[in-house]
Formats: sequence, structure tokens, C-alpha cells
Amino acid sequence: MTQSEDRPPHPTLRVYLSPERRGEEKRPASWARWLTIGGFSLFVVVVAGIIQLNSAIIGIAGTLPPTPDLATLPVSVSVTDRDGALLRPFTTRDGRWRLPVDRTGVDPRFIDMLIAYEDRSFAEHDGIAWSSMFRAAAQFIGAGGNVVSGGSTITMQVARLVEGAPTRNLWGKLRQMVHADRLEHELTKDQILDLYLTLAPYGGNIEGIRAASLAYFGKEPTRLTTAEAALLVALPQSPEARRPDRDPLAAQRSRDMVLDRLFALGALGEEEAIAAKREPVPIARREFPMLAAHMAQQAVRLQPTARSVELTIDKRLQDALERLAAGRARLLDPRVSVAIVAADIDTGEILASVGSAGLFATQSAGFVDMTTAIRSPGSTLKPLIYGLAFELGLAHPQSLIDDRPTAFGSYVPVNFDGFSRGTVTIHDALTESLNIPAVVVLDAVGPARLVSRLRRAYADPRLPVDTAPSLAVGLGGVGITLRDLVSVYAAIGNGGVPVQLHDGVRPVPAVTNSAPVLDPVSAWYVSDILADVPPPLNGSPGRIAYKTGTSYGYRDGWAIGFDGKTVIGVWVGRPDGAPVPGLSGIVGAAPILFEAFDRLGNRKAPLPRAPQGAIFASNTELPMPLRRFRHPNESIVARQAAPQIAFPTDGVDLDLGLASGYGAPLTVKVRNGVPPFTYFANGAPIGRPDFARQSAWAPDGPGYVTLSVVDAEGRGDTVTVFLN
Repeated sequence: MTQSEDRPPHPTLRVYLSPERRGEEKRPASWARWLTIGGFSLFVVVVAGIIQLNSAIIGIAGTLPPTPDLATLPVSVSVTDRDGALLRPFTTRDGRWRLPVDRTGVDPRFIDMLIAYEDRSFAEHDGIAWSSMFRAAAQFIGAGGNVVSGGSTITMQVARLVEGAPTRNLWGKLRQMVHADRLEHELTKDQILDLYLTLAPYGGNIEGIRAASLAYFGKEPTRLTTAEAALLVALPQSPEARRPDRDPLAAQRSRDMVLDRLFALGALGEEEAIAAKREPVPIARREFPMLAAHMAQQAVRLQPTARSVELTIDKRLQDALERLAAGRARLLDPRVSVAIVAADIDTGEILASVGSAGLFATQSAGFVDMTTAIRSPGSTLKPLIYGLAFELGLAHPQSLIDDRPTAFGSYVPVNFDGFSRGTVTIHDALTESLNIPAVVVLDAVGPARLVSRLRRAYADPRLPVDTAPSLAVGLGGVGITLRDLVSVYAAIGNGGVPVQLHDGVRPVPAVTNSAPVLDPVSAWYVSDILADVPPPLNGSPGRIAYKTGTSYGYRDGWAIGFDGKTVIGVWVGRPDGAPVPGLSGIVGAAPILFEAFDRLGNRKAPLPRAPQGAIFASNTELPMPLRRFRHPNESIVARQAAPQIAFPTDGVDLDLGLASGYGAPLTVKVRNGVPPFTYFANGAPIGRPDFARQSAWAPDGPGYVTLSVVDAEGRGDTVTVFLN
């Protein structure tokens, strides 16, 4: 070389030559060394004769292990997505990463470089390249008895890998040659090459080119750069000494040696070789893919003997939603987890399943799959309640309903904010998620019917043991999973037709639910109302139909929605069931839901159009029976409980500003009972409004006051409060 080799301006190509051609003086050989050389040469000749005659003469053939079959060779179980992309591999039982691979899954350029470097006569020889063996012997002699190359073919290397025994002695070499001869007779060249690609060692517990490419480059070996391919050719020759994660310089030298030799052989152009040398080698191992970790683990558990398990997951969407869940969880609380399920409405295929905000997130119990955890659904069942009322002909979205304090025996539902809206439409009652109207409607349609329709939607609601469904079910008094809720909303988005979610592993029963969850018109009414639910700050109105929910004690935040093609459900909370102050569906889960829909890409689709039979009308244009929601047993509902003063409650102190002389009037509110009501303050009547459930009264001054109310049937209630 004419340039200084102390610090060359660019990578150089060194063609490795024999000592004679480098002008080096050969060392004199001792008699012992010459005897060794002669012995090795004689060994080569003898081996040739043995194999040509019959290898069984020396008993080797009978002790060889059976020829491996790639179809049964122990490999890492690979869980893939719907298109065959790797989601998560698992190590073999002995802890090795050995992913199934064949030549069709490897860059052809690597195959060419491997054969050119390791075994140029691979296609012609019968397992042993005698020219290479004699060349190795000549190099042995020329190097003064030092091994320069072993002369092993790819077939011989496969034989060594199958046996797992060293071949640094004459007997081991002989056994390897006999084994190679057998492999050539029992396998095709392609099968031998596939075995090499699967078994070649790459350092540590990495075996096979696929595992090596993922570990060192973070990608499948289908497309490799010249530098990457050269490194993967070099590593199996001395995998521990050349591991790039332990000795990057040794890895680089071995890679460059391969590039130099390929250039010398004419298998690589000079410019390509020089450019490849400039590419840095990896300095650390990468983590193997671990997408859909919970679902993948469950799938492998269900198919313990499978070598590869294909899920319905979309890898791109799964990766995007896992990143979304992890990022949002970090902003909320380190103890909070996030779960997301996305499914195709038409087929029920689960496109993404994020079980937690991170499998190894210890503070949020990331190992727990919250897509299948039984939790309280909060208000997320209200759409189905109203859908049943539409189906039974009890209501229309524009029907009026009273949002007033109401008790059902000992069960007294209240709205989330504690306030009543008076008379509202069913549409507004659902978009504002009012509790009292939902319970009134549920009492009309029946809790048992609601639970039955949930089961039609392939959900599995969990009730307390030996109890019948009660009105509390409508506001979250039932156990259900995120996957079940997604199934329920998929049915609503599918025009009421049940959709059974599946992941491609669990068999779908041949007998499916034929009974609809809702009729098409009722399902569309619900969808149309949910499309009007105000979106969070990061969302646009009308894009999706969705509903939020918050369980009792701020333990679970939900947001479930769908467009014309996809349904997505989001859960936020602590896996241990502890309360999260301030957590709600609209604040915690809804923003994640809308971001999830943003990541659908070309799967976005508009909401379905109204089916035939849908009524478009204002309240005044509706038939008279539909203008106001009426409970089928309204007289029973009205009379089932005595009147109760809802506000103010007994024993409270109220600051009305009376001490300043400009006190505000006191409004007394009543729930239950039969109107009209008569109101009293310290025994004196203060009002008897027609059918109104509240009355305003201006106190004379501060002090204690006893408030009473009596309904039309003479039942009453009394509270004592202090006014100031």
C-alpha cells in the first residue's frame, strides 16, 4: 500500500496472502512437526478411501444422531400478526433464541456472500470438498504446522452443529466428514442450507441468522446491507470472540476480513467493499420484539406444541397503541395502567390488544392483562338501556323524560354532579350521561333484559353470587371486561347484530348468536346520539360514536367508541382497584380513545347511514305516545316511596348571606312521593306549587329552621337546618 497505514484516509482492502507471497521467511520445521504434517496428509488420503468404501467400517455411521427435520427441529415459538410479521418470539426450553427461518426469508445477497466465503463448491460437492481439504493441508504445511483453515464445507459445519461436538482432533474431523456424507445423501442442498441458517451460532444464546439479525440490527434478515451481511457471515466462525456486543473491534476486524476476501474472489466490487467498511458495527444487543405480549403469551399457552402462532393483530396498529398507552400512563400516574382493545366491526377480529402500559412496569402491575380483568363499567351500559327502550316502543331520541330526584325503594340514584336537570330529551339524557333517567328507563325495560342482551353480545357480565339483576346494573353494579364492552359496542355499530371478538387462536364456535342485540333502527338511534357526545379537547365532534364511564370511587375510567369499520375501547385505572382521585372517563380515557382513532390510518370509515324505518322528527312532531317517556307502571313508580327532602339535607349549615341583610331564598327540593306537595317552615305553609318538586322560600333571618313536606297521600318528611 502506498498510503500510510497509521491513519488511512479511508478503509483499505487487504487481500490475505500466504507467507511466501508476503515475502516472509518460513520457519524451519522440526522432525516432530514434519511427522505431524505427514500424519495429517496421510489422514486426508485415508479418510477419502474410508468414505468411498464404506463409513460403517469404522462404526461411525451407526453412532451418528438422526438427520434433523426442520419441521420438528426445536425452535423458538414465534407469534406473528395477521400478515406474518413477528410480534413476540419465545426462547426454546433450553433458553436459546433460535427462530424458524429458511432461505426464502433471508436476503439473497447474504446467501451469495456466505457460499462465496465459506463453500464456493457447495452446489457441486457431496459434503466434502476434497480440493479444500488438500488446500487446508497445504496451508497447514506452509504455516509450519499451524491451522490456517479447516477446509470444512457448509455441510460439514451443519454436521458439527447437529452433533454439538468439537472437531479439533482427527477423530472429530473424521466423524464430521462421515456425518456430512450422510446429510448429503438424505437431504437436498436447500435443506442443508436451511439447517445452517437455523443453527449457526452467533454468540451467547443466539442461534440462526434470523435471531442474529433481530438481536444485532433490530430487523428481519430479508434485507441486509453489505456490511450487515458480511458481519453475519463472519460471526459463526468464532461467535464468542467476535460478538459485537462484547468486542466491537473484533467484530469489525472479522467483518472487514470477509469483505477483503470477497473482494479478492471477485464477489464484491471495490467501492461496495470500501463503503461497507465505513458502516459502524453494532455495539449492543437489541431487545427482541414484544408486541401484544399478554395475548401472545395466552396464545402460546393455548397451543403449547405450535411452532408458530398467527394472531389477527395488526402489528403497525398494535405498536402505535402500545406507545400511546405507555405515553399517556406516564402523564397520569406511575401507578396507573392503560388498556386498549381495537376490533373490526364486520369480522370481530381483534386488531390490537394492549393489556397494560408496559409489561415490565412494576408500579402499575404491567404483567396484569387489564383487557380481560373484571371491573365496574360505570355508565358505559347506558346506550344499551336506551336502545332497549327504543326497541320496545317506549321512547324516541326526542322523547322527554324527567331528570328529578327519584328513589326505587332503598336505591336512590343521583347524577354524577349531584344536580338534576328537570325535563330533558332522551338524546340529552344520554349525551350528558344523566344517571336518574337511565335508571328510570332501566326500571321500565327490566334489568334482566339488559343482562340478557349483554350476553347476546357475547359479553359475560358477572353478578354477585345468587343474586338477580338489579337496577344498580345500569350504573356499574356488575362486573365486566374491556373486551366484553368492546363486543357490546361492536354490536351497536353493526346495526344490532352480535359480533364475536376473536384473536385467531381461540376457536370461534360453529353455533353463533342469531338473536340481535338491538333491532337496526334502535341501534342506529343509539349510534346517532353517541355521535353527538361532546369530544375531549383533542377530539373533533361527529367523527365517532362514543361513550365514557367512571366507576364508583374513581377506580375505573372508560371510553368506548366506533366509526363505520372499527370499534375501540380504552380503560384507565389502577390494576389493584385503588381509587385514583380525579380520574374519570372523559378526562382520563376519552383523549386516549380519540388518539387511538387517529392512528387507524386507512381503516377510518364514516358512521353508517340511517336504516329504513328511522323517524326524523322533533318532539312536537312525534306521535303523542312518544312525546314523553312514560314508565309502563308509572303509578307504581310514583307511589312506591314516601316523599323525601332531597335538599337541604338534615343537620346541615347553609350560608344564605342572611347576616348581611341580603340573604338569598332557600330552595327546597323533594324526591319521590305523589304530587302536589305542601311545604312548611317551622310548621307554617310556605307554598303548594302544582306538581313541582321544589319550592323557594325567603327566611326572615338566621337561625335554626324545621322544613317539612307532605305529598297528596299525606306522607311527609322533615329536616332541621341552620341558616345564616
